[in-house]
Amino acid sequence: MTRSEQGRHRERHDPHWIEWLTGLVSALLIAGMLGWVGWEAFTREAMPPDLSVTILATQKAKAGYRITFDIANSATTTAAAVTVIGRLMDGDKIIEENHVIFDYVAAESKSTGALLFETDPAGRQVDIRAAGYTDP
Repeated sequence: MTRSEQGRHRERHDPHWIEWLTGLVSALLIAGMLGWVGWEAFTREAMPPDLSVTILATQKAKAGYRITFDIANSATTTAAAVTVIGRLMDGDKIIEENHVIFDYVAAESKSTGALLFETDPAGRQVDIRAAGYTDP
């Protein structure tokens, strides 16, 4: 804290109690975060990516039809260059097939994407699945 006496400034040498409290709380937070990160690093098992796709909606678009979906990774390892393939099928016959590539799907997270089809998916079987990934 600075005091002004006759145009001169003088620093106090003893810190205020709030400075001590702030320093103590900050040190406890940092120690807690380091402990948590260390615990996770040594105890969590690295599982390969486990990808699943859930269709959210089908909408008419200017270029045809948009099927939006979520892709979830329930494992503890990130998947990179994730390829998702979508097929419109009539029985065993593939009518249309498209794919999209996600840069990555982080561990224990989900991402949203969409596939665009020219053919109306109504009354047809829609098969959307993850086809492959690389390790980052």
